[in-house]
Amino acid sequence: MASEFINDYFLLQTETARHLYHEYAAKMPIYDYHCHIPVKQIADDARFENITQAWLYGDHYKWRAMRTNGVDERYCTGNATDWEKFQMWAKTVPFCLRNPLYHWTHMELKRPFGISDKLLCPQTAKEIYDKCNELLKSPKFSTRGIMRQMNVKLLCTTDDPTDDLRHHRKIATDGFEVKVYPTWRPDKGMAVENIEALNEWIDKLQAAADMEIKNFDSYLAAIRKRHDFFHANNCRLSDHGLETAFAEDYTGSEIKKIFDKIRHGKKLDTGEMLKFKSAMMYEFGIMDAEKGWTQQLHLGALRNNNSRLFKTLGPDTGFDSIGDFEIAKPLAKFLDRLDSQNKLPKTIIYNLNPRDNELLAAMLGNFQNGSIPGKMQLGSAWWFLDQKDGMEKQINVLSNLGLLSRFVGMLTDSRSILSYPRHEYFRRILCNILGNDTEAGLVPKDTKLLGQMVEDICFNNAQNYFGMKV
Repeated sequence: MASEFINDYFLLQTETARHLYHEYAAKMPIYDYHCHIPVKQIADDARFENITQAWLYGDHYKWRAMRTNGVDERYCTGNATDWEKFQMWAKTVPFCLRNPLYHWTHMELKRPFGISDKLLCPQTAKEIYDKCNELLKSPKFSTRGIMRQMNVKLLCTTDDPTDDLRHHRKIATDGFEVKVYPTWRPDKGMAVENIEALNEWIDKLQAAADMEIKNFDSYLAAIRKRHDFFHANNCRLSDHGLETAFAEDYTGSEIKKIFDKIRHGKKLDTGEMLKFKSAMMYEFGIMDAEKGWTQQLHLGALRNNNSRLFKTLGPDTGFDSIGDFEIAKPLAKFLDRLDSQNKLPKTIIYNLNPRDNELLAAMLGNFQNGSIPGKMQLGSAWWFLDQKDGMEKQINVLSNLGLLSRFVGMLTDSRSILSYPRHEYFRRILCNILGNDTEAGLVPKDTKLLGQMVEDICFNNAQNYFGMKV
């Protein structure tokens, strides 16, 4: 029975862990400072016709598992009916034992749907599908209704600099009690691998900034104008998806010539690409520092590895993996370049390759300057590491090489409004680690001290760090 699986003791192996979770962690609101939920969905308070639309659309985690289980692409991204897609997911779930998807699936069925007495499998699929679909008819299960049920207080979306942010403005003025803020994601502005796509983006930037872009100086001016616009609309974070940090040496005249080549549609050589990316990352960091923003760097993804299916399905469909890029030297140089100008913003670095956990935690300690508690953050376990083992390793590395007590905690990093149990998952794992340490005599058996630490990591640290009040 699932009630014996996802229960009050789930992941909590000691009495201390259970006390910390149920008395401290569980009551804390959610401060979801990084996600990919479409803001229009929140602005419209979108409703879902069925659980497949809310749960399986766009979820490349589930698609990868289904493909691995021998499920045809028609049931993942193709034209099968929503019921057929759900059937194939239900058929796959029993084979997900020991994969984090098995935990997440049943946690998401329990909250918000209240299904805790059944495990999803082919035999229970129709009953669970029908029950979820019936609940989705209620206003409590609209997009905003689910956010209220999950005690979300703040959410940051991920947005292109050319976005007009009209949906954020609508949310800000229509009385919705959950704060929904944009995040600046300027990756397209330095994506020199595809000159045609970059020029199309620059043309969009011209329109958004309402100014002509003639050269690199006006390019930066247009980007800065949009940065100002985002700030005026309550943005306080940037986000960058990078293979590694970029910190090549360059001169201003070199970058101006490279930009002219871009606008004339000429291909760049590898050296020119690296110099342009390095210049843009520096300029983005300067802008963030000047406004007191936090920059987020997601490092280490090797994307779009299956060329055949990338051509058919496009990006973000489940064909990315962990990369093995050089991290330490370019990251040190990038951070030092900003710090030497006293322009290093608050920074969160998310790691994708487990070999680099200690590397990054040690690196971040070089640039803590006493101005802000936990200014340089080792981000929560991300993507392929966003599971029990990965979270435990991230928590242990941060504890050994930094200050876990100053950690800004978990985020969903998801496109699905049903992913909020990931916060519960993290909180249970955190409390279990602290509970085990207490029972082993490694930390004092002082539940008040530990409880405050738990509450801070779950919510308080993020609220204090980002400066975006709920």
